[in-house]
Amino acid sequence: MKKILGIALLLICSNVLFSQQLPQFSQYYLNDFMLNPAIAGSRGYFEGVSAHRYQWEGITDAPRTYTLSVHGPSKNKKMGFGGYVFTDNVGPTRRTGFNASYAYHLNINSKLKLGLGLNFGVLQFKIDGSKITLRDANDNVITGGVQSTLNPDAGFGAYLYHENYYVGFSAPQLLNSGVSFEDVDPTGTLPTHFFLTGGYKFRQIEDFVFEPMVFVKYISPAPIQIEGTVKVTYKDQVWIAGSYRDKDAMSIGVGYIMNSSFTIGYAYDFTTTNLKNYNNGSHELIVGIRFYQQSSKEAAAPKIE
Repeated sequence: MKKILGIALLLICSNVLFSQQLPQFSQYYLNDFMLNPAIAGSRGYFEGVSAHRYQWEGITDAPRTYTLSVHGPSKNKKMGFGGYVFTDNVGPTRRTGFNASYAYHLNINSKLKLGLGLNFGVLQFKIDGSKITLRDANDNVITGGVQSTLNPDAGFGAYLYHENYYVGFSAPQLLNSGVSFEDVDPTGTLPTHFFLTGGYKFRQIEDFVFEPMVFVKYISPAPIQIEGTVKVTYKDQVWIAGSYRDKDAMSIGVGYIMNSSFTIGYAYDFTTTNLKNYNNGSHELIVGIRFYQQSSKEAAAPKIE
């Protein structure tokens, strides 16, 4: 039985060797607060974002990820507050997390600012034994049972931003907590992730904004993964984006902003690894809403993404 639970836990923590453990989204530019707590309060309005990702459609028990986040500034715009929850389902396993964030924003000059942020929370790992078929039908230790564990979490972020460009660095899972279920020796840890993001907005053509972006991820001992995106926005309302994620997938996204307040975006991933022979791609839907202060809505600048 310990071997079975150990294997299941190893699957949960397999990202230690191969990829990130935290939720991954192709439209990271719409959900960037999930990546970096220093972004909290950087935009002058409160923003809520709900994201839904259906990975590798066609593969049984493939990952399904859901997130909900909210963040915004204090009255004096010097601080930011926020939080998020997520759940990541893969077959009989589930990861659920909650984090609360705080950020402080410094004025480098009249147009350039630096945000420094921290977040704290908990992660829950769960295995539903009723969804596991055992070789020994008489083994009732795990059948119908649920095993779960809670682990503390903390992260740090820095965010240098301007109306036309930004650079962000963040390090989630700083505590490197060990993960184990009841009666099972620790099988893995939650390694620190390192994220680097950057982007620039070109406005040379009237009504159009061309925005190249990059997202670099590193989790030891896995190799660095780089994701590049080009987003084209028309009249600050409609956009189309194309991305390439190294050793994983290509994606195309479209979206619309209504009345500078309501955002909806959809992305489809084309798998580029051998998994492309077994799935029909990945689907992702993001919905967001902005809440402006009465005095600042008219003066609100386009979102720095």
